Amino acid sequence: MRKRYETSKNNVFLVYLIRIMKLQAGPLLSKINFPSDLKKVNKEDLLEVCTELRQFIIDSVSVNGGHFGASLGVVELSVALHYVFNTPDDLLVWDVGHQAYGHKILTGRREQFHTNRKYGGLSGFPKMSESKYDAFGVGHSSTSISAALGMAIASKLKGETYRHHVAIIGDGAMTAGLPFEALQHVGSSGANILIILNDNNMSIDPNVGSLKEYLTDITTSKTYNKVRDDVWKILGKLPGGDFNQKIASKVEAGIKGVVSKTSNLFEALGLRYFGQVDGHNILKLVETLKDLQKIKGPKILHINTIKGKGYDLAEKDQTLWHAPGLFDKTTGKINKVVYDAPQPPKYQDVFGKSIIELAKLNKKVMGVTPAMPSGCSLKYMMAEMPDRAFDVGICEQHAVTLSAGLATQGMKVFCNIYSSFMQRAYDQVVHDVAIQKLPVIFCLDRAGLVGDDGPTHHGVYDIAYMRCIPNMIVAAPMNEVELRNMMFTAQSEENTLPYVIRYPRGEGVMSDWLQPFEMMETGKGMLVKGGSKIAILSIGHPGNFVIEACARLADKGMEPAHYNMRFVKPIDETILHEVGKHFDAVITIEDGTVVGGFGSACLEFFALHQYKPTVTMLGIPDRIVEHGKPAELHRECHYDANAVVETVEVLWETLHVAHAAS
Repeated sequence: MRKRYETSKNNVFLVYLIRIMKLQAGPLLSKINFPSDLKKVNKEDLLEVCTELRQFIIDSVSVNGGHFGASLGVVELSVALHYVFNTPDDLLVWDVGHQAYGHKILTGRREQFHTNRKYGGLSGFPKMSESKYDAFGVGHSSTSISAALGMAIASKLKGETYRHHVAIIGDGAMTAGLPFEALQHVGSSGANILIILNDNNMSIDPNVGSLKEYLTDITTSKTYNKVRDDVWKILGKLPGGDFNQKIASKVEAGIKGVVSKTSNLFEALGLRYFGQVDGHNILKLVETLKDLQKIKGPKILHINTIKGKGYDLAEKDQTLWHAPGLFDKTTGKINKVVYDAPQPPKYQDVFGKSIIELAKLNKKVMGVTPAMPSGCSLKYMMAEMPDRAFDVGICEQHAVTLSAGLATQGMKVFCNIYSSFMQRAYDQVVHDVAIQKLPVIFCLDRAGLVGDDGPTHHGVYDIAYMRCIPNMIVAAPMNEVELRNMMFTAQSEENTLPYVIRYPRGEGVMSDWLQPFEMMETGKGMLVKGGSKIAILSIGHPGNFVIEACARLADKGMEPAHYNMRFVKPIDETILHEVGKHFDAVITIEDGTVVGGFGSACLEFFALHQYKPTVTMLGIPDRIVEHGKPAELHRECHYDANAVVETVEVLWETLHVAHAAS
């Protein structure tokens, strides 16, 4: 189907020109290739550096795509950190990495930044193998404090007292459990670590939970912060200042009791708390960071920023502008893909619409997601049925066990978690759900190779790590109707087991998908197309690659059979017996790792029953797959339609030669 981008007529040539040329930096930024160059800039010119850096990010993302609002919000912080600290000797750990574009541009990658998130280009996240300035690779949230603490402890043991260790974590990432586990250790470690809490009240969707309210409360406690800072500075200027400042830290508890309603959570955990600081006041940030360099031990700086700062539309609609795609930077018009005919919906939207239908049919149906209501489309149910759908924040473990608790009381819970994020809750899946045989329905969105976000977000391991768990049903729809019917089956009273439904990011294949629900027999596949010599066994969306390939092969006189297996566990043994008895060669295809995946399940069956067809497994190879467009990665990993055609052609010729020889 033909498609095109709908763009402003006056901007089409400009977009094309910028894409084929390197992005132009402003006069100050163009001279900054590394932090050592930044340090040569007069302090008074840092505001202009920030302006140019922000404009460079806007120019780049508008024509190349990528994450937008988060990096705009920390432009001043990025400049201040590299201006004050001696990177890369001082170690900066960025949480998630959506906010690290400015950091990348300032650390030797400005000339290559137009390749950001493109196949073979720069990663969209900090990556240790990409730059010595990337102290730790990130992609999933909430890892920065633990990693930076490990670095600080190691530096202490090695006698590297000159090193500073800085973790930059967003308030959204602070809703997860891992940072609190790390904070408990930080406070008692005595390590020289600075945690910068970037408070913008957003992750991708608006933050939820009591931590958000707590941060708002301590943000408003300006009286306490002002009094404490004044006392600290005054005592520091008196004779014996160092001694007096030690006394001042003890005086703080008394001040706090007078001017603050509650004690500070972070200081209760053993960290010195500093804040609130305006995260867009570059001169104040530089001054504050220089002061904090002189204070040893664990400390936290609370700054306030605006996600999307400097681009008005991004400030007003921060969720939309988290990663808006290509857009006209002048008008703010996001370039929409225009098709010549109606297109299939995205799988996540099929989920979002179908769960509402099911909830209207079944009062026990509920929805849970960890901070992805927009991405997984649970937002529709949250808007229509707010008492039956929950965003629990970046808390995958909690999401799973919460769902388990609901299931003990008869609720039919759809727990929607991106495949790669489900890895963070694996113990809860085993311990709280599978062992107790609770019929939680896990909808694993973004299964397979997701594209530009790369290896931290590829959902390639779930088939392998789910199919090895007892009491688990593992299914994958080939199209939108199968997704709906799997959801319908999973929430029925007939199903009493945990039920995994995995599906990819992006569009399906059916424009006429809104069809009546039908029960689906668990563990039952289907014959898509009959054939001879070779049987192709597919699971999930790649079955559509097989359909395309078979149509092309038919023109060449080759007619392999195609089975859509639908279930990895329980696997359709009737089909496997039929295939094992009647076909000389078998091709399995999946959008998951071939190690321990669907193909492995088929091989195990054939070995157990002493069938000996030649088996070729197509899927994700046993290596880390980098970023790129899904079609580029499917081609690289050799499981697209072309790969199916090539594999069948080789096997067909081999079998023909073997039969002729016999």
